[in-house]
Amino acid sequence: MDYHFDWSVIARNAGKLTDALLLGLGLAVVSLLIGSVIGLLAAYARVSGKAWLSAPVWAYVEFIRCTPLLLLIFFLYFGLPEFDVTFLDKTQSFVLSLSLYAGAYMCEVFRAGLASIPKQYVEAAKAIGLRPWQRQAYVILPVMFRITLPSIGNNLISLFKDTSLAAAIAVPELTFTARQINANTFRVMEVWLTVSALYLASAYLIAMMLRLLERRYASIR
Repeated sequence: MDYHFDWSVIARNAGKLTDALLLGLGLAVVSLLIGSVIGLLAAYARVSGKAWLSAPVWAYVEFIRCTPLLLLIFFLYFGLPEFDVTFLDKTQSFVLSLSLYAGAYMCEVFRAGLASIPKQYVEAAKAIGLRPWQRQAYVILPVMFRITLPSIGNNLISLFKDTSLAAAIAVPELTFTARQINANTFRVMEVWLTVSALYLASAYLIAMMLRLLERRYASIR
């Protein structure tokens, strides 16, 4: 093997890689937050018992789950301008794509969480005279959050890894930045090994933080 490692390229580009990593983490968190709002509204529509609400949501969830994320990214970034929708830049377009993608999966997570809430919790809330919005705010949503917290954490890690697809539309996250450094330095092994380590370390750190959060909040008391 004639390849000689030169890790100085990583030191010279450490700032770029750090900024790109932070951007990827930010994209994942923002997309999860937006996707959670979409997913929560969609979950309530699914369990509403009203076909005119649940049917469109079912179609949305099935469409997203059966469509590659990369195709959705291309459609929103390259397709929407064909219909004169040009107010989104590449980063915003990617966040919208990832949020819609996350929303479909979060819908199923929240729907399962709502179905898992013990009936006695709701009955007890009614017995003490809580109004419907109070039951949602003080009983149903907190309990559902505790039930679904592990799944929410898994989705966050998955979304963080999916941010690598943003490189396809030149969003300067970690994978795109790595490709730029490769093109300028031709140090393929050093760059991709470093990027792989950054993804691995970041995902593991997120998982550890979520485990601590689960230990504190995930159980129903």
